[in-house]
Amino acid sequence: MHSTRRRTRILLAGSVAAAALAAPVGISVAGRSGAGARAPAAPTPEPSGAECRTSVQGSRVVAHCHNPYPSTDRVQLHTECRRWWDVDADAPPVDVGPGQTVRIDDRCWKEIGTVWVTHRVQGSV
Repeated sequence: MHSTRRRTRILLAGSVAAAALAAPVGISVAGRSGAGARAPAAPTPEPSGAECRTSVQGSRVVAHCHNPYPSTDRVQLHTECRRWWDVDADAPPVDVGPGQTVRIDDRCWKEIGTVWVTHRVQGSV
């Protein structure tokens, strides 16, 4: 009787191990069989956002931003000064409407370290 219980336990443990090993393969095959059905394509967003160009001359920075798209873009110039004691600055945000160009400027007391422009698109007109 003991050998039958032992054999049953071994067969049961073996079947559980085989099922555990076969489950990931079955899931993978099931996922591949549905690969022929395609999900609907996500809508492509309309292009938006102003194109900005910055120029640095000494301690002054100027950004020109042009928005060719039908949505308004709120742009903001950020200036990081090179010297540790020079105060970094953020120019006030400016709305750039469709077809508009704006000029934003800022300065440091000494040299400019880095400058960048951030964008926040307001929505389609």
